[in-house]
Amino acid sequence: MKRIFIIFIALPLLLVFSQQEIQFDRYFNDQTMRIDYFHIGDKNTDIITIDHIYQYGIWAGNLKNLIDNFNNGSYYVKIYNVQSKRLIYSRGYDSYFREYQATTDADQGIQRTYHESVLIPYPKSKILFTIEKRDSKNELSLLYQREIDPADIAIIREDIVDQSIKIYNSHISGNPHNKIDMAILGEGYTEKEENKFKIDLKKYSAIFFNYEPYKSFRSSFNLYGVLKFSQESGIDEPGADIYKRTSLNTTFNSLGSERYILTEDNKSVRDIAAAVPYETILIMINHKRYGGGGIYNLFCTFPVDNYWSEYLIHHEFGHSFSGLADEYYTSDVAYTDFYSKKIEPVEPNITALLDPANLKWKDLISEEIEIPTPWEKEQFDKMDYSWQKKRQELNNKIADLKKNNASDTEIAAAENEYLKNDIEHNKKVHQYLKQCKNWGLTGAFEGAGYSPRGLYRPMIDCIMFSKGKKPFCKVCEAAVIKMIRYYSE
Repeated sequence: MKRIFIIFIALPLLLVFSQQEIQFDRYFNDQTMRIDYFHIGDKNTDIITIDHIYQYGIWAGNLKNLIDNFNNGSYYVKIYNVQSKRLIYSRGYDSYFREYQATTDADQGIQRTYHESVLIPYPKSKILFTIEKRDSKNELSLLYQREIDPADIAIIREDIVDQSIKIYNSHISGNPHNKIDMAILGEGYTEKEENKFKIDLKKYSAIFFNYEPYKSFRSSFNLYGVLKFSQESGIDEPGADIYKRTSLNTTFNSLGSERYILTEDNKSVRDIAAAVPYETILIMINHKRYGGGGIYNLFCTFPVDNYWSEYLIHHEFGHSFSGLADEYYTSDVAYTDFYSKKIEPVEPNITALLDPANLKWKDLISEEIEIPTPWEKEQFDKMDYSWQKKRQELNNKIADLKKNNASDTEIAAAENEYLKNDIEHNKKVHQYLKQCKNWGLTGAFEGAGYSPRGLYRPMIDCIMFSKGKKPFCKVCEAAVIKMIRYYSE
């Protein structure tokens, strides 16, 4: 215990070194080290145990920006050179386990195990591998550490890529070291649906670049389609008692939320993504039902055949790539008090407004705007909470029909009823918000981060707040641009 304490208090002293001082070739080879580990616990417990360590491929990341100073994510991996005790790499991230910790089950002491991975450039000499976690004050403290020798014979160096995996270069701009490399993994596509995957990949690559700021930074991205055929088409829908054999084992009803699509099969995700260089993963799902998910520096998911798919890819990628928070608050979620009202969230686009004079996006606020910023919230809440109740009833109706083996005609009719109501409600929301007095201005509007009170968002509307073909707010767009430049410049 004493040894850990001494190392912990010494770590901050090493942060004085700037990013520019760290020479990649001095500390790393141009390869990837993947550290797989098990994350075990409940709300108040975190246990880390190493699974396997791998060496493969090139390092897809930037060779200059090796230190992550975004101060985002519930966890930080920090790598120190053992000989010099110098911080040589860091990255913030969130995890499926962290989201589980915010559920009722975790609060009741039910422990679960999740498989996770950290990717770092392959070190030339011994490193101290550390994971830090935020405490109740959002301050980072040491959770786990282990010395790793890159010459250890236990490190797996064999080719882990399944030769049946197919790769499609959708949009290639240049050297992976100064591009954002996106692995777009196909999920729920059978061998007979390979052509559909190629069509979907082309479609959503184009849609991705239709939105700013990605459109202006098109040349900063490499997009790779990666496909391992699934035995069955689609994915699991536990609420409808539907289960499919797929390559990534994604499922609706993750953490009990009917529209939340995630997978706990981290190893399959990482093994398939390893077929290409990547910093970020998108899981493109062969399904038409509404849903999705996005976890910062892990992955995002979106279905290809839903009416709202264009919105979903951008909303969920906002989570996974730039660490943006959800700005909505009326929808049911699996979490209990995900954000404390007494602590400032680390995400760049929501605030607890504990210090109004030093708002985190104060450089972007509109001139002479009132903080907090008034808006026509009461009527919006009445309208949207009413719809959320009806939406749940319609979703339950569809799930029951599927579970009871109703005819395709009956199911289609129920799905069309849901979609019609959803589109009508969305139009009402857009019209209502656009008529608000402070529409288009940047301030601090109450209602964000799953909470109607005590948390604030930058603008009345944003792609992180409501569905539809709309832009990021100014604060979210600035955060995305900052992340793009970090990886590509």
